[in-house]
Amino acid sequence: MESLEMETDRVVESVVYVIDDDKHMREALLDLFLVTHWQASAYSSGSEFLATVDTTGPGCIVIDLRMPGETGLDVQSRLASTGSRMPVIFLTAHADVAASVRAMKAGACDFLTKPFVTHDLLAAVGNAIRLDGERRKLEAERDHIGALADTLTPREQQVMFGVVSGLMNKQVAYELGISEMTVKLHRMSVMRKMQTRSLADLVRKVEKLRKN
Repeated sequence: MESLEMETDRVVESVVYVIDDDKHMREALLDLFLVTHWQASAYSSGSEFLATVDTTGPGCIVIDLRMPGETGLDVQSRLASTGSRMPVIFLTAHADVAASVRAMKAGACDFLTKPFVTHDLLAAVGNAIRLDGERRKLEAERDHIGALADTLTPREQQVMFGVVSGLMNKQVAYELGISEMTVKLHRMSVMRKMQTRSLADLVRKVEKLRKN
């Protein structure tokens, strides 16, 4: 495994993982990412990569489509089976339409043909890292909202879902068979525990929670 690391203004936690059986290609890509200040590591096979890297970490994968033994598509399939959502960019020396369609349907971020244009590859990597960062930020926010929701009592959860669905306090009270004053007290507790200052903010958080 070859590797390089540089501190930059980029998201330094993100790593570009290069998987290619061609040593010269691996070295060329590492040099390219060094010049453009990306952290990168290179592997000669998918098996070496999967045995070495925590694929739940931030970054993206640049992988050759056709390699001896395990192909790029095989590696993509194995990644999916582990629940990894790391973006994958395929490189191929052959304009294989069927393979590109299969890769994109399986969630590939991009598909470039060798010899690729350097700008196109860097743009693809930048886009993949950006998408991965946005996904991670959203997941972290959902996890935080979920943790807040877990502090609610069952009754508070009922009140919360009633309120965000558009029901007035008296309607929630009727539905739950409790007094309107009790609903108001539960609602105040919900707002405090969910760290919200307005109904609109509470609705936004619940919507994100439901998308989880």
